[in-house]
Amino acid sequence: MTTAALAAERLTHEQKLDRLAEVAVRVGLGLERGQELVMTASLDSLALARRITEHAYRVGASLVTTLFNDDEAALMRYRFAPDESFDRAPAWLYDGMGAAFKSGAARLAIAGANPSLLSNEDPDKVGRANRAVSQAYRPALELITRHEINWTIVASATPAWAAAMFPGDAQDVALAKLWDAIFASSRVDTDDPVAAWKAHDAGLHTRAAYLNEKRYAALQYRGPGTDFRLGLSDDHLWLGGGTTAGNGAYCIPNMPTEEVFTTPHKNRADGTVTATKPLSHQGTMIEGIQVRFEGGRIVEARATKGQEVLQRLIDTDEGARRLGEVALVPHSSPIAASGLLFFNTLFDENAACHIALGQAYSSCLIDGDKLTPEQLAAKGANDSLIHVDWMIGSDKLDIDGITFSGAAEPLMRQGEWV
Repeated sequence: MTTAALAAERLTHEQKLDRLAEVAVRVGLGLERGQELVMTASLDSLALARRITEHAYRVGASLVTTLFNDDEAALMRYRFAPDESFDRAPAWLYDGMGAAFKSGAARLAIAGANPSLLSNEDPDKVGRANRAVSQAYRPALELITRHEINWTIVASATPAWAAAMFPGDAQDVALAKLWDAIFASSRVDTDDPVAAWKAHDAGLHTRAAYLNEKRYAALQYRGPGTDFRLGLSDDHLWLGGGTTAGNGAYCIPNMPTEEVFTTPHKNRADGTVTATKPLSHQGTMIEGIQVRFEGGRIVEARATKGQEVLQRLIDTDEGARRLGEVALVPHSSPIAASGLLFFNTLFDENAACHIALGQAYSSCLIDGDKLTPEQLAAKGANDSLIHVDWMIGSDKLDIDGITFSGAAEPLMRQGEWV
């Protein structure tokens, strides 16, 4: 073991937590002096939220506003609220967030929710509540999906999440294991986390540049339960790692991140796709997902667990049955190599190739941020209230790039880049 590795290994939990906060602010968010920050977190993530607040002010943030959520309060709604409550969302809150983003505020979310919080609640109420939030949050979310502001997501270990991942361990042991996994995948246990992230970011940009040079018309997927052809949007762009937001700030939206991604054509998906990992969506677990596409639209969907939630998800609007993102991740990524199932999309999507139902990223089209909604739609970009990633990659998945002439070129074999 090198001296640098030994030094990193000897860091205390508090030191690693501080490093995670610093990397989130300086590298993930790219927070600029004088900028406001709007942060969301659970009460169980208080320690990390406070560290992030400190580092935000250290780099010159003008104001940090944190909105906390509480799992117990969320459950009280499902147990005691009147039925009409589930068609409501605090539009005033989301309007305020949108106003903050338009005035130049950055956005940071701390992930760490209980993946099964609402699994025992009425699927109808869960679906209605999620739809109400999606509608209310839409104007603010569009500023994020268009990358008009700098934003990022980082993770904090929480007791409920740790218990889901390590059910056989005592709470303190499970929590420590989850923190170790977060620190490793976020590169904060290296000798120089900032340098490590810059090198990783450069590697993802190199991979995206290669795919942009190839200009494939479509991707062909073959694997257990999957035989699927996905056309790419006209003038699509592959992205990976960090990006310069519309406000000029450079940010890495997801920490960790191992993907290169682009916008598929909303009308050019055909065949059957089977999920390789469970999907934790808004406090409910959906397992064994298999869907069939025709002409870009899901015409058949089933799940071995959470079927009702899946059905309500794709019934959110017309765009919820179509794809807004396709991402390629090698099976040898550090998160996949850990052998852990995180039950959290931020991590599990970076362990496997994935696709996303719903809203497309306009930044994944040439000059996409300058196009009107009608122009984006004409190029194949999907429009929806939702954006939900789910994993389809494994060490048994083969992917070919299909050229505009129809020739197939090996792109990934057994989950690895060719």
